[in-house]
Amino acid sequence: MAEAVPVVIQVRYFAAAAEATGVETEPVTVEPATLGALQDALLERYGEPMRRILRSGSFLVGGVVRRARDTALSGTVDVLPPFAGG
Repeated sequence: MAEAVPVVIQVRYFAAAAEATGVETEPVTVEPATLGALQDALLERYGEPMRRILRSGSFLVGGVVRRARDTALSGTVDVLPPFAGG
């Protein structure tokens, strides 16, 4: 079994996600390199404001919306809050 290696993901935040973090982009190191590990790291870093985003927001991984915690990550991930409108 391969050993998990820390990976630096460039995370970009949009709208309410940027407001919750106070930044538009930042590097986040995760191990393993999965969406679940990234979610856990963001929750630990930003607490309750991020919990609300994670509950109903989306993640763009490789240009595709992903929500499964076991999604493999590399490069850049966009954190998108739920959007209203129509």
